[in-house]
Amino acid sequence: ILRSHKNRYGATNELAIFDMEEKGLKEITNPSEIFLEEYNPSEPGCSIFALNEGSRTILIELQSLLSPSFMANPRREVNGWDQNRLAIILAVLTSKCNLNFNQTEVYFNVIGGLKISEPAADLAAAASLISALKKKPLPQHSIIFGEIGLSGEIRNSGKTEQRLDEAEKLGFKTAIIPKQRGKKKIKAKLQLIEIDHISKLLKIIS
Repeated sequence: ILRSHKNRYGATNELAIFDMEEKGLKEITNPSEIFLEEYNPSEPGCSIFALNEGSRTILIELQSLLSPSFMANPRREVNGWDQNRLAIILAVLTSKCNLNFNQTEVYFNVIGGLKISEPAADLAAAASLISALKKKPLPQHSIIFGEIGLSGEIRNSGKTEQRLDEAEKLGFKTAIIPKQRGKKKIKAKLQLIEIDHISKLLKIIS
């Protein structure tokens, strides 16, 4: 994985992914397919997030694993995401959705070795956690993205149509996205499920 953090003559945060072969490095032109090779849509705790890196959109899998704990401070292990952000999402789910993670160890992983920094991953992370807690998978062939505020509201993310286009190319049928407030209608062949509060995600994962 090659990432540009500084570019004097172009966009930053561009991402390129290569495979090491016998004759050298070969660029992977569609990394979403690589990252989703072993994705199992029937497995609880898994969600698909449409990540924007520079001018590229990549679909990646987020996984959550919950385990009972009798410790005063259950473990929170995170790979590929901000641990403080996970703590905030858990607090919102506890406060606004009456979900209990107090006696649960939480293990959260971004598949493929990527590191996520954009707030749009909030909703996919929350969906993964709820799915793991309820032991019920998300709707099959669905992607999810959106930022979550402290009051539980779902905020819009940039490049919505670009994310939906990438999902459509890979055969996804449904997208759970922030409610589009007063904006022009999104053109997409996917079924769009628009939500404005985190509590409505509970009704989808049931």
